[in-house]
Amino acid sequence: MTLPPFQLLVDAHWHDVARLAAALAPPGEAQDVSQQAWTQAYAAYPRLRGADNLRSWLLTITHRAAMDAHRARARRPDPVTELPEPALAPATSAAADVSASAESDPALWAAVAALPVRQREAVALRYVCDLDHATVAAVLTTTPGATRRLVSDGLATLRRALAPTSTDLAPSTAHSPAHSPDSPADSPADSPAEDRS
Repeated sequence: MTLPPFQLLVDAHWHDVARLAAALAPPGEAQDVSQQAWTQAYAAYPRLRGADNLRSWLLTITHRAAMDAHRARARRPDPVTELPEPALAPATSAAADVSASAESDPALWAAVAALPVRQREAVALRYVCDLDHATVAAVLTTTPGATRRLVSDGLATLRRALAPTSTDLAPSTAHSPAHSPDSPADSPADSPAEDRS
């Protein structure tokens, strides 16, 4: 079996790899994760036996590279007592998409970052990369049913985290003329009687 040239694979799927890396990688490491994924894919490409679903294969590599980055970050010491201002590097267009979304709705992205790892991965693959549940299941090495459940639980958690509180929804009646403290409360005697003939 002949595989297409690797450059064709890069041209066809670089955006998906960059978006998934931006969604799953630790802060500030999306480009490193993307590059790591491409390096690993390039090294493994000659040994690949089939070209049936190269996109899923690449996204699996990207997912694993992002998880490796999280593990490496957890082992890395952080000796600074005060965090420096983050350097603003020019973003690629795919990372810029996610960055623009994060800037426009920081509460949403903070809630996504707070999701459990498997739910965050499933939601990112499903909605950031726009993959169907079967492909998400292949990337996460699980079943489509389990993927649906992970996405559903993740979305439910996001809805709860982002839902306005009941005090935000309750209308203010403190200054309403109908219910002001100076006006008498409505009573059944004040309402017109129904004609019961």
